[in-house]
Amino acid sequence: MKGLGELRRAIEKRGIRMNRRLWITITGAILMSTLTAGGATAKSGSTKKSSFGKGPDGEQVDLYTLSNKNGVEAGISTYGGVVVSLKVPDRTGKVGDVVLGYDSVDGYVNDKSYFGAIIGRYGNRIGHAQFTLDGKAYTLAKNNGENTLHGGLKGFNKAVWAAKEIPAKDGQALELTYLSKDGEEGFPGNLSVRVVYTLTDSNELKIDYSATTDKETIVNLTNHSYFNLAGPGSGDILGHVLMIEADKFTPVDAGLIPTGELRDVSGTPFDFRKPTAIGARIDANDEQIKLGGGYDHNFVLRRKAGEAISLAARVVEAKTGRVLEVWTTEPGVQFYTGNFLDGSVHGKGGISYTKRSAFCLETQHFPDSPNQPKFPSTELKPGERYHTMTIYKFSTEK
Repeated sequence: MKGLGELRRAIEKRGIRMNRRLWITITGAILMSTLTAGGATAKSGSTKKSSFGKGPDGEQVDLYTLSNKNGVEAGISTYGGVVVSLKVPDRTGKVGDVVLGYDSVDGYVNDKSYFGAIIGRYGNRIGHAQFTLDGKAYTLAKNNGENTLHGGLKGFNKAVWAAKEIPAKDGQALELTYLSKDGEEGFPGNLSVRVVYTLTDSNELKIDYSATTDKETIVNLTNHSYFNLAGPGSGDILGHVLMIEADKFTPVDAGLIPTGELRDVSGTPFDFRKPTAIGARIDANDEQIKLGGGYDHNFVLRRKAGEAISLAARVVEAKTGRVLEVWTTEPGVQFYTGNFLDGSVHGKGGISYTKRSAFCLETQHFPDSPNQPKFPSTELKPGERYHTMTIYKFSTEK
């Protein structure tokens, strides 16, 4: 490096004799500081855009890969706002994908399981595919028996979203926007939706949802990622240990529509207040478990007064040491154990997605809230702003 010879001569002029070891130590320290200052050794995050194929109407679909300084990656598609991949380290530092999905957009176009998608205009079920708002009755499509599920026949999971990289203080951020027009799938009002995914350097995937309307409407947005912390293809998730911050859940009828009751979890297979293996009671002789074919229920989250965002759930996978925490501003979370996966769907790498090979923790307002006056309201009026946040935070345990 230019100038090091002059530095040595200057030091020796002052009567300090330099042996080889001391000189190597000094020059090594100088080189390291110079390289670090120039950013050569510091890892930083990035966002890369690539083509993911064409939508059903020939629209260009892009894949944005967000990465942080720790090597964690989140792949986000403009089709459905889907979390295509989420690669996080295990306890040895080995990075692996922990969500189900497909290798190309074609899989998502034909998908019926909502893998990784933004769900709207109304996440979860609306009973009898109808509701009344401000004295007016609205009829929706029946796409789940007699009910509407996840927004109808063509929900937000089938939309192509506009994408834009935006600055973030704590990581890489991608803004997705979509205009759900008045009457789309039977819902009133032009709903302008904005979803921001942020991958932080703390290994969090933050999802910030917001929306405004020009006519009174209902809205309930969520993400439908299917997780297997041991990695897709590694078997079922029954050994994952789960904790849910909920004293109550909403029991359902045969159509999986809440009855309106908020039932205490004590003494039931729905008590996850202490960490419990998902599979410990999944086949219990319990009416609610039988109705869902396992877990497919909304849990009423307990919150501390004054907390803007609270811990909803924590999941640990012992073999890899991976830990997932779910934080949210929402009042509920739907815990679903992949009961309807049957092995007929083949995802990334040709992996067959079998029953209970993944779980979902969908933060939300409660199912069928428009028809349940005692549930927290999902109504949105002109001049108001819908806003919720959910964080999926990853770490490891020894």
